[in-house]
Amino acid sequence: MGRKRNAPLNKLFVWVRRQSTKVKTFLAVAFVLFAVVALKLLIHDHNHFFVVSEAIHFAGILVLIYKLATQKTCSGLSLKTQELTAIFVGSRLCCSLFMEGDIHTFLDFVTFVSTLWVIYMIRFKLKSTYVVELDNMPIHFVAAPCAILAILIHPYTHHARIGRILWAFSTYLESVSVVPQLRMMQNTKMVEPFTANYVFALGVARFLGCAHWIIKVYDSAGTYLFLVGAGYIWLPTVLLAEIIQTFILADFCYYYIKSVMNGQLLVQLPLPV
Repeated sequence: MGRKRNAPLNKLFVWVRRQSTKVKTFLAVAFVLFAVVALKLLIHDHNHFFVVSEAIHFAGILVLIYKLATQKTCSGLSLKTQELTAIFVGSRLCCSLFMEGDIHTFLDFVTFVSTLWVIYMIRFKLKSTYVVELDNMPIHFVAAPCAILAILIHPYTHHARIGRILWAFSTYLESVSVVPQLRMMQNTKMVEPFTANYVFALGVARFLGCAHWIIKVYDSAGTYLFLVGAGYIWLPTVLLAEIIQTFILADFCYYYIKSVMNGQLLVQLPLPV
């Protein structure tokens, strides 16, 4: 019964997979635009997107905590991604404590503490199950360009310049922090369920964040992009960073949904992420 019910979806996945790269790109863009329009029509306060995005990210961390606590293994997890996550969430938390102090601050705090616990478990308690050879992307390859970009392009506000640079750094680093995890999954080709659920949660979270910016730009007829920033390029750069991370995760999310529809526990990545 289950296979017959999912047969049309399976045929759809097979058809999409056989298409050229250009067709796949067009379909992906069309799907994203359709989803953004649906969110705009269904949800009136678009500022809630960021809250939901951060909550989903935290839920993804809880999935990892459950895995580490019950299965006593960190196989498939990238320590580099967790460390980058701790860096960008910690940076944003420092800024948030002095600038806002709202629900975002609370969500960043619980996410930061949870991520530190995951790092501790991987580095010390479950070190024997961590495959360092597969997690081979140096952190500075990701963090250094973000730091340089933050110094060059950051928002103009009444806050101290160091705080504005730190906020920009956290924004840029967040957009690429998942790259080591995707690289590790590309090396293994197979992704176990808990890691897959975590990365899929990141994909959903980033899509909501990206949708927020796109709707803001649409509602303001494009003028929102040039409200604040160094040389009027701060907000366009933020939007670009959101779009980049969304598309970085889009390919994995495709294979994740395909595996779920097929009733598979493991996500198979036949193509490079």
